[in-house]
Formats: sequence, structure tokens, C-alpha cells
Amino acid sequence: MMKTPSGTQIRQTLYFQLFFWIALFLFGTARMYGEYESGAFKEIMIYNFCHWIFQIAGANFIYFVLIRHFFDRKKYVTFSLYLIISLYAISVINRFFLVYIAEPLFTKEVKDSIFSIFTDIPYLLLHYTFTIISGAFIFISIMFFIRYKDEKERTIKLQKEKTELELQSLKSQLNPHFLFNTLNNIYSLSISHSDKTSQSISQLSDILDYILYKGQKKWVTVSDELAIIEHYIALESLRYHNERLKIQKRTRLNSPNTIPPLLYLTLVENAFKHGVGKSSETTEIKIEVETNDLHSVFKIENTFSDHQTANEKGIGLQNIQRQLLHHYQKNFTFSISQENNIFKVEISTPSHHD
Repeated sequence: MMKTPSGTQIRQTLYFQLFFWIALFLFGTARMYGEYESGAFKEIMIYNFCHWIFQIAGANFIYFVLIRHFFDRKKYVTFSLYLIISLYAISVINRFFLVYIAEPLFTKEVKDSIFSIFTDIPYLLLHYTFTIISGAFIFISIMFFIRYKDEKERTIKLQKEKTELELQSLKSQLNPHFLFNTLNNIYSLSISHSDKTSQSISQLSDILDYILYKGQKKWVTVSDELAIIEHYIALESLRYHNERLKIQKRTRLNSPNTIPPLLYLTLVENAFKHGVGKSSETTEIKIEVETNDLHSVFKIENTFSDHQTANEKGIGLQNIQRQLLHHYQKNFTFSISQENNIFKVEISTPSHHD
């Protein structure tokens, strides 16, 4: 199914045709200038002008009718048949126009018979069909190049829009997942009438504010992401005694680098969910962050018990991988490993990226 061209595309095509056909006519005229006497040159100009009109008509008919309706739809036999018929018909009409309309204006020569116009195939091919084909070939070649360029740009634009929608979908998967766990935490505190309930609500408010506003941006500073991680850790720590959870943090911010929002927060949440959240034993979580003029490096590891299986294929980690590909293409490192009941994740990204 062919797409209807927009007003801009129609204008661009008209401008191109105006420039192309005028340039072709002037080139043909300049090529013959000086080869004939002034009177003969005027006649040649009239002949060229008549051929030029039918070049334009023939090229446009071949491209916009035959190619678009038959060749593009892979009806190659039908296209070839109609092309031959069309070239013959346009050549006959062109010759008839010259002999019976144009030539009487400047010559008294005997006109070719109508029968001769229709049946003298070699003369038609040499003086008319070849002229139409030569102009049409150049025109159609350029049109194919323009169409390929436009389709490539349109494909890139659609792919970018698709990727943006996919990224928004990823964020919509992350946020409810995080909120579900957090609300469960608050619910548990409220049942026990803990005086920490109000504190947890305040922490959640800060996190929601981050998700709703900064979480929708393309980039945030590493320091902003770490600040919300502090709120998240404080919120999660309300649920566990010191015997159940031990957290170590080391931060060295030597440069105000940027990252996609929620990138580090998702990894921290993943460590809590699959570490302390699924074990009754003491869980240790270590977080290291370092930035410099070239890179931002985030490392996180959590212990897990012998009966657990580290979650290397979870939704959170899959989404992280896809977000990194979207934002950085291949210009990043993302490693996951587990050894001696320790699950480790490390991300290294450029300090800044457009």
C-alpha cells in the first residue's frame, strides 16, 4: 500500500523537477550552441523544446504510474509490458506533435504520413524513444536515490520513536515494581503501629517526587541519583534489625557526571529484593560509586544464602541492560557475576553522553 505524500514532500518534488528539467534543457542547448547557423539553431531549439516536453511527461508517467503501481508491487511482467507500450505511444505522440503542430510553424517541408509515423519503428527508436529514455533514466535514478534517502530517514525516525516508547514502557515496569515493595514495607510497619511509619511515608514521598519529576528526564546527575538511593536505603532499613542487614557505602565523586534516571536505584532495589528480602540470615550489601572526567562506575554486591539462586535474569536487570543499550549503544560495560554466595553487578558508563 502506497503512502500518500505530504504537502512538504510534494513541494520538494516540484522544486526538484523544476530545477532538474530546466538544467537538462539548458545543458542540451549549451552543448549544441555554435554548431549550427542562427536560423538552424532556432529550429533545433524548437525541436529540443518539443522533445523536452515529452521527456518530462514520459519520465513522470514511467515513475509515478508504472514504477509506483506495478514495479514497486513486484508486478514485473505487467510493468515491462506497459513500459514498452508506453514508450511506443509517447514516441508516436511526440513525433505526431512535431510533424503536424510544431514544424508547420517554421518549415514548409512535406509532412510524414500518419502511417509512417506509426510504423517507422527504427526512426521512432533512434530519434524519439531514445531521447525519452535518456532523460527518464537520469530522472528516475535521482528519484530512487531521493526516495531511498527519505525512507531511510523515516525508518530512523520511526525506530527512534519506537525506542523512546519502549524506554517509557521499561520505566513503567520499574516504578510499579518498586512501589509495590515499598508499600508492603509501610503496610507492615502500620500493622505493628510502629512510630517509624510516618518516617517511612516521608521517605516514600521523596522517592515518588524523584520518580515523577526527575525520573522522566533523559539524564540526571550521579549525585541526585545517590541522594534518592539514600532515601531508599533508609526506607528499607526500617524493616530490618542490624543483625539482618549490613550496608557499606563508598563514594568518590570527582566529577559531576550524568546517568539515566533510576539506573542505580534499580540495582539497589534488586539487591534488597533478592538479598535480604529472600533470606532470614544476615545480608551484606556493598555499594561503591566513583566518577571522573571519563567514566562513572557503580558497583553493588549482596550476599545470598545457600538455598537461594541469584537472580541474573530478573526484570530489573533485563531492563537495565536495555536502557543502557538505548542510551549508550555499545559504549558501556555491564557485568554480572556470582561467587561464594556473593552476587555482584558493575556498570561503567561515559561521564556524559548525548
